[in-house]
Amino acid sequence: MLQRYAAMAALAGAVLMAGSAAAQQVQMRVSHQLPPGHHIAKLTEQWAADLKARSGGRMDVQILGANQAFKPEQNHAAVARGQVEAALSVNFQWGNTIPEMNLVTIPYFLTDLERIKKFPDSEAAKLLNDKLMEKGVRNVAWFYTTRQSIFTSSGKPLVRTDDFKGVKIRGLNKLVDAGLVAAGAAPSSMPGSEVYNALQTRVIDAGLTDVSAAYSRKFFEVQQYGTVAPFFTVYFHMYVNPAWHDKLPADLKKALAEASAKAEQDSIPLTEKTAEDAVKQLRDKGMTLHIQTPEEAKAFKAVMQPPVIDAFKASSPDAAKLIDLANKL
Repeated sequence: MLQRYAAMAALAGAVLMAGSAAAQQVQMRVSHQLPPGHHIAKLTEQWAADLKARSGGRMDVQILGANQAFKPEQNHAAVARGQVEAALSVNFQWGNTIPEMNLVTIPYFLTDLERIKKFPDSEAAKLLNDKLMEKGVRNVAWFYTTRQSIFTSSGKPLVRTDDFKGVKIRGLNKLVDAGLVAAGAAPSSMPGSEVYNALQTRVIDAGLTDVSAAYSRKFFEVQQYGTVAPFFTVYFHMYVNPAWHDKLPADLKKALAEASAKAEQDSIPLTEKTAEDAVKQLRDKGMTLHIQTPEEAKAFKAVMQPPVIDAFKASSPDAAKLIDLANKL
């Protein structure tokens, strides 16, 4: 009889322990817009595996990519309301909601790799993190996505600023487009997914995108030339619901912070290699590419950066301070 009671007690203890382990598991759903083949989507999968390992399997991370949960413009509200725990957004998608997030997209401003490496831990990034908190989300990571843009065209390459005169080109947003206008172009902002058709139907003459996106979206089928330039930098950043984050045990907060910091660093060589591969891939597909020289970049900067700087400073009382902080990197 005593043996029977002992066995029952052991079984009950095992059930309680299993229940306790299950209760400790924390769900973390991460929404983003990227297709599975994108290098930042792959990085996010690696981050999720690393976080699971660091948490001893207690973090149940579910990646909801390719817009399967929410569209890009819906992710912020979804995280702030707690519909999902986290999301990835590209910095310039914040538009007028947080105009300061356009800092890194100022032409030729923050495209030096050594400064990019310092950015996530910088005072400039901290100011942006504070702006995100004001909008109800807590930033946890900055994933460097590109500093190599490509101006694609047909008929003639876009090598000098004079080549942009009268050219209908895919723009990015009102701020960045001011630089293209200064060069004489006629920008038309549109999502990256719409650019191929716009080029194919001649709605626009030229494209502007990340060099790896030009390959993945097959611009080589509808454009003959490409000028690769350090035009601006783009980050996909990860943010979480603050109330959810506040309830995490200290060890899980530590695991999240460490996995995110590692992924930030991993994004740098990954992105650089992806851009390098894309240049070769585009050439292999028959595009004639020109890599912008430092002298050409200086000439583009002289024309395109000033109006964007002026517009950026006018967009927010903190914009000038943010530029000063970034210049210290």
